[in-house]
Amino acid sequence: MRLDKFLGNCGLGTRKQIKEYIKNGMVSVDGNIITKAETSIDPNVNEIIFSGECLTADYKEFRYYLLNKPQGVVSATRDNHDTTVLDLIDTGFDKDLAPVGRLDKDTEGLLIITNDGKLSHRLLSPKKHVEKEYEVQTREPLSEPALKKLEEGVDIGDETPTLPAKAYIEDGILHLVIHEGRFHQVKRMLQAVGNEVVFLKRIRMGNLALDPELKPGEYRELTDEELNLLK
Repeated sequence: MRLDKFLGNCGLGTRKQIKEYIKNGMVSVDGNIITKAETSIDPNVNEIIFSGECLTADYKEFRYYLLNKPQGVVSATRDNHDTTVLDLIDTGFDKDLAPVGRLDKDTEGLLIITNDGKLSHRLLSPKKHVEKEYEVQTREPLSEPALKKLEEGVDIGDETPTLPAKAYIEDGILHLVIHEGRFHQVKRMLQAVGNEVVFLKRIRMGNLALDPELKPGEYRELTDEELNLLK
């Protein structure tokens, strides 16, 4: 990897700024001052120091975070009006992070934040049918016929009905497990059976469950075991 690309991955500035840092002797590799941006390095082997700080001690090419998204925050990398999920992630040098999919602004729960594009694509691919489980509080109690309709698939105004789902009531709360990610899908499914969502929370994606210790707005890195569950 080029030295300037590595420094860019660490979020140290624009390409122009990074070239100036290197030119001004602010970067050393294995104790040697490097002044050429194109110098080839291996962050897993070389010790890279920027302005007295070691950048390679905890370096990872890919980062994976589990966020308990709160209400009022949008699932975007940038927004001119609202707080984004990335505004909640204070990771220092990480770059190119993005949410895996999206949760509506008023929806809470599990959201994965990563810079691993391949994993993100795999989790979101319609062909993979990755399960997503939600806790849903509804305006009115759901009848058995309504639950059956949700499980069989309902017309939400798209070209095709929703795929078969799993729906059951536990402690008075609807648990809905779907395999798709259509726009406002859960809300539209409940509307299709004559009801309305008043609170929505995602508690699982694939085999990864939301950590009950994470309060809304809190996040942490995925453990190796959790990452294996996703992969």
